[in-house]
Amino acid sequence: MSVWFITGISRGLGRSLADAALRRGHTVVGTTRSGTADLEHDRLHVLPLELIDPSQVAPVVNRAHELAGGIDVVVNNAGFGLLGPVQDSTAEQTAEVFEVNFFAPLRIIQAAVPHLRTQGRGHLVNIASIAALDPHAGSGVYAAAKSALVAMSEALAEELRPLGIGVTAVEPGSFRTDFLTPASIRRTGDFVSPLDAMDGKQPGDPDRAAEVIIDAVEGGRPPRHLVLGADAIARTRENTRSLLADVDAWAAAAGNTSFG
Repeated sequence: MSVWFITGISRGLGRSLADAALRRGHTVVGTTRSGTADLEHDRLHVLPLELIDPSQVAPVVNRAHELAGGIDVVVNNAGFGLLGPVQDSTAEQTAEVFEVNFFAPLRIIQAAVPHLRTQGRGHLVNIASIAALDPHAGSGVYAAAKSALVAMSEALAEELRPLGIGVTAVEPGSFRTDFLTPASIRRTGDFVSPLDAMDGKQPGDPDRAAEVIIDAVEGGRPPRHLVLGADAIARTRENTRSLLADVDAWAAAAGNTSFG
């Protein structure tokens, strides 16, 4: 069995992941802001972690390693969204979105990888968003932060592959969590999102998503990208078609730009 280090297990996908990992016999070290969670198990350890405090990250990761006797899988799950026009996003809002959704995962990775390298194995799972692959109006700053996480994941996969460490970026679509509630969403100004009408009606089941994520990690050949949900798959395919159409339409001119 493996040791899973998961941030943000108090609710949503993080809670579902922790629960699923425990049911499969794994040990879970999870973090919440308060250091408590409504999950109870003798293979569960819950540690307090304030993601926006850089000084807390390395000690918490090291403590997790000490408590469980190692770390096999690191899941950067904790995060929050920002909805509203890009032009209305304040510098403070933008900084906070990037701090939680990009810089905090980066610090956790930098603290965890030395342990994984010593072991000669491990896997990093970065929970991004379909917004990273198919941004919509009103999600620009949030999508930018998640896109940064995905891009880093791709480069990191190349860097860590020779060391026996895998990396998967997960891009979920709409899942029925509290993501669209004030607990997980900030807004710019008085912005009202069409997504508001979906709260509580999202088609995705976070428990089933958690099972797929664990299956992907344990399946022998974990993917670099795991696009989760029928809606996310459809959006990714359509956005890819649109991208290729632009590439093909301008290939003759754009490709004729070399010296000589």
